[in-house]
Amino acid sequence: MTCPYPPPNRFSAVLVKVFRGLPNAESRAPCALTIGNFDGVHRGHQSLLARARAAADARGLPLCVMTFEPHPREFFTPDRAPKRIALLRDKLDALRANGVDRVVVEHFNAHFASQSPQAFVENVLWHGLHTRWVLVGDDFRFGARRAGDVDFLRDAGQQYGFDVEQMGSVSEGGVRISSSAVRQALEDGDLEHARRLLGHGYAISGHVIHGRKLGRDLGFPTLNLRISHKRPAVNGIFVVQVHGLAERPLPGVASIGVRPTIEDAGRVLLEVHLFDFNANLYGKLVRVEFMKKLRDEARFDSLDELTAAIAKDSADARAFFGLTAPDATSATDRIR
Repeated sequence: MTCPYPPPNRFSAVLVKVFRGLPNAESRAPCALTIGNFDGVHRGHQSLLARARAAADARGLPLCVMTFEPHPREFFTPDRAPKRIALLRDKLDALRANGVDRVVVEHFNAHFASQSPQAFVENVLWHGLHTRWVLVGDDFRFGARRAGDVDFLRDAGQQYGFDVEQMGSVSEGGVRISSSAVRQALEDGDLEHARRLLGHGYAISGHVIHGRKLGRDLGFPTLNLRISHKRPAVNGIFVVQVHGLAERPLPGVASIGVRPTIEDAGRVLLEVHLFDFNANLYGKLVRVEFMKKLRDEARFDSLDELTAAIAKDSADARAFFGLTAPDATSATDRIR
């Protein structure tokens, strides 16, 4: 079993500075910058960030990333927006692990979207961030109606005094590594392919919250994590392991979705039943790593049918880890 993120590097002890919108005047300082959604921070993103980190070090500048919340396509076409690979917490953690010093989370709204390319360069890159060097991907467009391109950016850099570099896509076997490819792998339940694209196991982190306690009543108590958006990249029942509660990851089985048998309110929840573990977990920060998909989420006609399905899912997950079945007395409230 592997850790869901790369081993700590020389930046692992450094806390990334996060700004909601452009920094105020006192916090602005010249920087090297790269811009993008960075959903999943996959291996293509990691290569881009490594290049940006090297350029920032060569120039004695901090490395800044500008990303957007919500995803621009969620703003323009919410019904056709891509599913989210990562929660913001996980994106920030991955950016930190890849050597980023500052992250600007820009609120993508009508005002921001309406800026002309010239206004974006002047207000955001120059006055807002004091950009001295900027790296963009091969499909980078910016400004209202995506009118700005790399050539426009290079011309603006000559005017304002910052350098522009463009980096091509990272491919494997002739196939581009992209957030779309990661989403497709996760939708297909191909977690091994997702691992190859990401460079680590797929995981979701968050603080444990109170649920309805139904799992406890059914004999399968769960720890619950709230998903902050309606379209996660994974859905269904999974073998998982949970990091952050013990020296080694703890095995379990998880459901992520809207729980159609219980309620159909559209609120997405990640519920994890840990095997043979007893602790008060409310408020704990955990990372749930997805190991294998067992099945899709389903609606059952009764709680008895739901309980039987959970029991089978638990047995299948235990078999994945090579664990023996629990004693009859162990189906109690182990997670208070």
